[in-house]
Amino acid sequence: MTAQELLAAYAAGKRNFIGADLSGADLSGADLSRANLSGANLSGADLSDTNLSRANLHEANLDGAKFSRSNLSGANLIGANLSGVNLSGVNLCEANLRGANLSPADLSKAELRGANLMGANLTGANLSGANLSEAYLDGANLTGANLREADLSRADLSRADVLGATLSGATLSGAKLRDATLIEANLIGADLSEADLSRAQLTGANLTGANLTGANLNGANLREANLSEANFEGANLTGAIGL
Repeated sequence: MTAQELLAAYAAGKRNFIGADLSGADLSGADLSRANLSGANLSGADLSDTNLSRANLHEANLDGAKFSRSNLSGANLIGANLSGVNLSGVNLCEANLRGANLSPADLSKAELRGANLMGANLTGANLSGANLSEAYLDGANLTGANLREADLSRADLSRADVLGATLSGATLSGAKLRDATLIEANLIGADLSEADLSRAQLTGANLTGANLTGANLNGANLREANLSEANFEGANLTGAIGL
């Protein structure tokens, strides 16, 4: 299927394009909201300025696709391949990215508020300055990810693997980090006020100047962590290890 055929069919009211081969297609600036592109091949496609809000891209191949200024809010991207894709500044609010491959995608300053990233592969991804407030990251792999100054307020990172990630200056107020692995993570100056870090693994983490007021660290492992100038006022340290 060519880009022209797709756009003509969409204009005529068709929305079902399951499994379509659109590799390398130029769909920039198109309105494809609510289109069903499940399993489609969009590798190398130009989707710049494209409206894909509420579109179904379940298990679509988006390797090498261009998304500059695209709208993917509320889109279904479950199991999609976004490996190495540049999604900087893209609107992914409330998108479903469960199990998607985003390693090592560029999501810097992306809007991911309320997005579902459960079990997603974000190894080495760039999420600096991204808005992940209220996002669901249960079991996600964020090993080595760059989350510098990202907004993760009230996000759910329970059981997430954040090994060696950079979270300096990040906002994690009210976030759920139960049973999360934060070994050797960089949390310098991070805001973890009221966060739930119960049973979190923080061995060797750098929490210099971090705000942990009112945080729950019940059973957390803080062995060899750098706690210089960290604020633990009102925190629950019951059963915490390494203090």
